[in-house]
Amino acid sequence: MLIIITTLASRINAMFSSLDHDSIMILVATPCLLLLYFVIKTLKERLFPDPQLPPGSLGWPLLGETLQFLPTRRSPSPERFVSDRMKKYNPQVFKTSLFGETVAVFCGPAGNKFLFSNENKLVNVWWPTSVKKLMKSSLANVVGDEAQRLRKIFMTSVDRDALKSYIDRMDLVAQNHIRTHWEGKEQVKVHPTAMLYTFELSCRLFASIDDPIHISKLAHHFDIFRKGVIHFPIYIPGTTFYRASKSGDALKEEIRLVARQRRAALDKKMESHRKDLLSHLLVTVDESGKLLSESEIVDNMLMLLTVSHESTTLAMTCVIKYLAEMPEVYEMVLREQLDIAKSKEAGELLKWEDIQKMKYSWRVVSVVLRMIPPISGSFRQAIVDFTYAGYTIPKGWKLYWSPNTTTKDPAHFPNAEDFDPSRYEGAGPAPYTHVPFGGGPRMCLGYEYVRPNILVFLHNIVKRFKWDLLIPGEKVPYNPMPAPSHGLPIRIQPHQSSA
Repeated sequence: MLIIITTLASRINAMFSSLDHDSIMILVATPCLLLLYFVIKTLKERLFPDPQLPPGSLGWPLLGETLQFLPTRRSPSPERFVSDRMKKYNPQVFKTSLFGETVAVFCGPAGNKFLFSNENKLVNVWWPTSVKKLMKSSLANVVGDEAQRLRKIFMTSVDRDALKSYIDRMDLVAQNHIRTHWEGKEQVKVHPTAMLYTFELSCRLFASIDDPIHISKLAHHFDIFRKGVIHFPIYIPGTTFYRASKSGDALKEEIRLVARQRRAALDKKMESHRKDLLSHLLVTVDESGKLLSESEIVDNMLMLLTVSHESTTLAMTCVIKYLAEMPEVYEMVLREQLDIAKSKEAGELLKWEDIQKMKYSWRVVSVVLRMIPPISGSFRQAIVDFTYAGYTIPKGWKLYWSPNTTTKDPAHFPNAEDFDPSRYEGAGPAPYTHVPFGGGPRMCLGYEYVRPNILVFLHNIVKRFKWDLLIPGEKVPYNPMPAPSHGLPIRIQPHQSSA
C-alpha cells in the first residue's frame, strides 16, 4: 500500500511540475469557482425565493428536506410531512428538496387530476436514482412511446380478461398455503406469512415457478431487495442500497436462467405456450414486430413481482387487522363468503363470477386501502415550463403526489378516521379523492390483479378461522412500504365446521 501511495504522489508531483503557472492557476481556480457558484445559487434560492415559484423550503444544501421526509415515511403517520407543509405554505402546491432534487408537491384531488391527466404532455414519470439503478429498463423508468409500447404488451397478461383464467389457480395456491402455514397452529404472524403467500403466488402465476425451495431462495433475496428500492444510492458494502443491489443481481440472474430455459423449450417445441406472464413476454411482439430484449424481460419481471407483491401483502395484512378490531364487520364479511361457499359443489374452485359477488368484502378492502394506502406517493418530472395554481413550475423540477392529501381530509371523507364501508356504495368517493394505485396512463399495472388476489385469500381465511390480535393497536409504519411493527401476530380459532 505504501509503495502505491508513494508512486501516485510522485506521478501527481511530476504532472504539476510539467505545467506552467497559468495552467496550475486554471486547474485550482475552476473547481473553486464552481463551488462558489453553487454556494451563491443555493443561498439565493433559500434566502431570496422567487415569488413566482411555489412557496416552501428547500432545506439544507444537497440534503434538502430528505432527512425530514424519510422518517415520516417510516412512521405510522406518513402524511405528516405533506400535511404540515400544506398548512404552513399552500394547500394546493408547495416546494421542497428531496434526494438532491427540487420538488413541487401537488396536493388534493385537483393536484391528482392535473398530474394524472397531463402524462406525456406536461409531465412524465420520474423515480429516485435507486429505482433507476435497480430496475434499469423496466416500465418504471421509461417514458413516452417506449412506455406505451411496454404497457400494451403487459396489459394483455394482467388485464381483466387474462385474470379470469387465474382465479382457480389463485384458489388452489391459497388453499395449499393455508394448509401449510395456518391449519394446526394457534398463532400466526400475519405480515411475513402473507408476504410469503403473495410472493409464492406471483412466482407461480407469472413464471410457473412451483418448486418451494426455489421460491424460498428467491423470497430471501427479494426481502433484501425491496428494502433498498427507494433509498440513498450509496454503493458501499454494508449499506441498504448495496445489499439491495446484490440481491437484485441474484434475482435477475435467477429470472434470466428461467427465461432462457423457457425460450429454449419454446423454440424446440418441447412445450406449448404456457399461460403465464413470462411466456407472454417471450413470444409477444410490439407493433413493429420486435420482441422484448432479455434485459427488458428480466427488469420488468422484477418490477411486476415488486408492485404485485407489496400492495397485496399490505392489504391482506391490514384487512386481517381491521376485521379483528371490528367483529361486526367480520361477521358481515363471513356471511357473504359463506353464502358463496355454500353455492359451490364439494371441491369446486372459485370462478370469476364468485369474485363479482364479493361486493361487501371489496368495500371493506377499499376502506383499508384508504386508511393505509399501499404507497405513500410517487414522482413525476416537468418536461416543459407550466403554470399551476398561479405558480410557475420550471422544466426539470420533480413533482410528487401522495394519496394521503385526500384520504385523510375531512372535506372529502367526513369523520375520516371512521371505518365505514358504506362510503364505497354506489358511485363511491368523488373522483381523484381515493387513488391508492395512482391514475392516468401510469396507473399501477397490478391494480386489476390485486382485487381478485385479495378476495380469494380473504374467502379462504374467513370461512376457516376467527382471530384476535396479540398486540392490540400495533402501529403500521412505512419502510418504504407500510408494514406492522411486529408483523401482526394473531391467535386463530378454527370454525367448528370449516368449509
